[in-house]
Amino acid sequence: MIYTLGQLLNRLTFRQLQVFQVVFHKLSYSKAAEELGLTQPAVSAQMKQLEAALGQPMFDYVGKQLYVTPAGAQLEKVVREIFSDLETLQMNLYQLEGKLRGELRLCVISSAEIIVPYLLKGFLEKFPQVEVRVTVLNRTNATDRLLQNQDDIVITGIVPDTRLLSRQPFYDNLLVPVVRAGHSLLEQNDVTAQAFFDAGFLQREVGSGSRAAIEGFCKSQRIQFTPVLEFGSNESVKHGVIAGLGVALLPFANVISELKTGVLVMPTIKGFPIKRSWCAVYPSSKQPTPVMQAFLDHLRDEGDKCLSEEFRYP
Repeated sequence: MIYTLGQLLNRLTFRQLQVFQVVFHKLSYSKAAEELGLTQPAVSAQMKQLEAALGQPMFDYVGKQLYVTPAGAQLEKVVREIFSDLETLQMNLYQLEGKLRGELRLCVISSAEIIVPYLLKGFLEKFPQVEVRVTVLNRTNATDRLLQNQDDIVITGIVPDTRLLSRQPFYDNLLVPVVRAGHSLLEQNDVTAQAFFDAGFLQREVGSGSRAAIEGFCKSQRIQFTPVLEFGSNESVKHGVIAGLGVALLPFANVISELKTGVLVMPTIKGFPIKRSWCAVYPSSKQPTPVMQAFLDHLRDEGDKCLSEEFRYP
């Protein structure tokens, strides 16, 4: 049975939609119950009421696995927009009282993880009633979450070339060559980029922004190389260099401490550093919430100042 809008409004509740959204992302009634602080029968009851109101199943079981139905996929898009609009309404109401309050869902690619606390410090000093949730992922996964409206802003170094996303650069992001102290390359003059890559290059995984930037550089310079090892984080790559496994190109912010102590050395090589910018990225179709806009303004006006003292390139 298909109900009229008035009938649906009488039968649906926000609680049902909230429970549905958690089940949708967890694909498990028991995990959804744990997150919501409910019993599994209570979650099942909410879903039965929702499905009865809509006249279609939202999920199907195949064996022990829960799958989303086409109707469930359609509902999730609508629910996402409803809760996003409610959050914006709440922020706007606080603004009418001269306050800024709400949640900022920030996703950060792993190489930017080290700079974000310095950006948030000044922002939260100005707006202490804002709640910030930070998720750390690689670039590909971060972009997917953003387009699904699971996050408000992504801090990244490489932005996919698409009209779906808007970008705001706010600070230089430099990939610098690093070797272990005492490395043989440090005894040579006029080291070329090709020689550097041939010295045993340690590489990030597919989907990493650093890897994409390095591959773009090598393509432009017609450099070919075979990495000796691949790691899933800049921290692992850095420690691989320290351990003597090879050489690497890493964000300057991630190695500044080791360069200061002399554990790592930055050789002078023509063509390096690879210059990029840290960017705040958000969906082009999304009207920034008041909290989002305040954070974007903070990055534009204070981003360089927040990071310069800690991460300025020599």
